[in-house]
Amino acid sequence: MNVKKPKCFIFSSLLALVGIMACKQQEKSEKVTENAISKPNIVIIYADDLGYGEMGAYGATELSTPNLDQLAKKGLRFTKGYASSATCTPSRYALLTGVYPWRNKKAKILPGTAPLIIDTAQTTIPKMLKRQGYHTGIVGKWHLGLGNGNVDWNKRIAPGPNEVGFDYSNILAATQDRVPTVYIENGHVVNLDPNDPIEVDYAKNFPGEPTGLENPEMLKMKWHHGHNNSIVNGIPRIGFMKGGEAAKWVDEDMADYFLEEAQNYVKQYKNAPFFLYYALQQPHVPRTPHPRFVGKSGMGPRGDVIAEADWVIGEFIKTLETEGLLENTLIIFSSDNGPVVNDGYYDDSVEKLGNHKPAGKLRGGKYSLFEAGTRVPFFTYWKGKINPGVSDALVSQLDLFSSLASLVGSNESTDDSEQLLDVLLGKSQKGRGELVIEATSRTAFRKGDWAMIPPYEGPAINTQVNIELANADEYQLYNLKEDIGQQNNLAKTEPEKLQEMITAFQAIRGDGDSEIEQLELK
Repeated sequence: MNVKKPKCFIFSSLLALVGIMACKQQEKSEKVTENAISKPNIVIIYADDLGYGEMGAYGATELSTPNLDQLAKKGLRFTKGYASSATCTPSRYALLTGVYPWRNKKAKILPGTAPLIIDTAQTTIPKMLKRQGYHTGIVGKWHLGLGNGNVDWNKRIAPGPNEVGFDYSNILAATQDRVPTVYIENGHVVNLDPNDPIEVDYAKNFPGEPTGLENPEMLKMKWHHGHNNSIVNGIPRIGFMKGGEAAKWVDEDMADYFLEEAQNYVKQYKNAPFFLYYALQQPHVPRTPHPRFVGKSGMGPRGDVIAEADWVIGEFIKTLETEGLLENTLIIFSSDNGPVVNDGYYDDSVEKLGNHKPAGKLRGGKYSLFEAGTRVPFFTYWKGKINPGVSDALVSQLDLFSSLASLVGSNESTDDSEQLLDVLLGKSQKGRGELVIEATSRTAFRKGDWAMIPPYEGPAINTQVNIELANADEYQLYNLKEDIGQQNNLAKTEPEKLQEMITAFQAIRGDGDSEIEQLELK
């Protein structure tokens, strides 16, 4: 017999059904929120040639870096944070792969025509994060090679960033002082006119093309050493280039260009976990601040572009805040190597340096095995998650791979990258125990408070840039806790400690390298 149900019963059932659906929707929403928290956005901001003493948070008194200082002081500032190398390409290779750059003989300063030095089958931070559901992007300097050799700049350029894990890329191929002087978005030269094809050569010039060496009257920036080939925007570069006039960048607009790209990226992908590698070009040469920053620092173009970099970082952070992303975004800031003042152009960098000390209390700089070559500004910031503070733990950019993997629930790692997530988040002070650092194919060793530099042939000072390279005919041993400026060589007075350092160094590097042969103690 069919029994007609009362309307009130039907209404109650509907309410129950709506309630069940609402609960399920709430559960789904909670899961999404929980997933968003467990998979935070990740941003690495990477400066270019910024020294240990260039920020107020690291003791600078002559330069104003208010945006960087605020982030560093509200985050966790590391006093022993290291790039893997004292030059750019090796450091960038190590950061993205979690592998020591000296394990790859191709990881050296590259010309703009060099092939990609990251194997497309190799694991990288962006690849690892993609496997965890992240959208991945790079904006800014690349300098890890493109293509397989003999790149045709007028077609899609591959392999490149997109083939090693980045969903989106908008880059300059090498450095601002090298050709090709064009932006490359997802493998394609931006604004390329097919009727004006690009040609690039690092061996010989193209007929009729002016150069800095032969046409000084065309220059708005004079070269000091090494930068006297093709002229673009009145600036002589390394390498020769022909064509691509509509695609050539305007140097003074570069900071704004990449800032806008970074801002657009986070706006577009804010609803999914994203990883952005924001690689600045400052303060690498040629230093070309936008007119609104000219004269701002009082130190000439080098100081002005540091002020410009500080501003773009501030604007980028404002965007994260406006989009409601700061509470769920881990920000890591560092530099690819230590500072260099005169690095190829006459730009008043030396004359207007004044009392500013780019390396702070450290010895050396870019290209050097002394501390200033690889000890760099390094801090982490995550609003509401990382307590403000200072950490003396030893950390390397190598460790970002394994640490970020742990953050997002991946078990991927490399032999060289240590899992130091708790250290980066301020929950532990126990950093890595030892570290091999590199400078122009030479390597040295850090362990605890000690630094050991093997003997190397070659000049003690790079006179072109006026930086001590740490080359000597004997071992050097320094206690960095007592002698951060590395003035007192203890190799002869601390033979047991020296032997301990050499043995530990050999265990990582191997016994086959001439520079780390066993020391015979007497």
